[in-house]
Amino acid sequence: MPDWNSRLEVTLNGSSTITPIESFTPTYTTPVTPIHSIEADNVGALYHPKTATFTMTVKAIGTSVLTLAQLGLAGTKFNIQLAEQKGTDWSFKKLLFRDCIITSANPSNAVMDGVPLATFSGIVLGFVASTDIEPG
Repeated sequence: MPDWNSRLEVTLNGSSTITPIESFTPTYTTPVTPIHSIEADNVGALYHPKTATFTMTVKAIGTSVLTLAQLGLAGTKFNIQLAEQKGTDWSFKKLLFRDCIITSANPSNAVMDGVPLATFSGIVLGFVASTDIEPG
């Protein structure tokens, strides 16, 4: 049985780690439209551009939210690397999202009994998934 005590980490450009990440949700689309003719249905397919987006939630403490906000406001591209911290429980050893651009930021309200959160959404221009990746 796997030992689910390991975790994934998110880093910017392979060096500085953004912590803690409360959640990270990537979304991939590969839209395909079937092509029909007068004689038959589904004679081919029209492939549209693939897209990848993400949403990540970060505790609004420390400098990580400021760093992400500055990247978003400047339109700066960055990499997000999810790597196995320890253990061998995960399907992938590393996932690399290259040339990410933040498209929106949504800070939560200040709360009396906890830490506020900031949610960032963006697009991914390049994606690599493997069991053995060197960032680059």
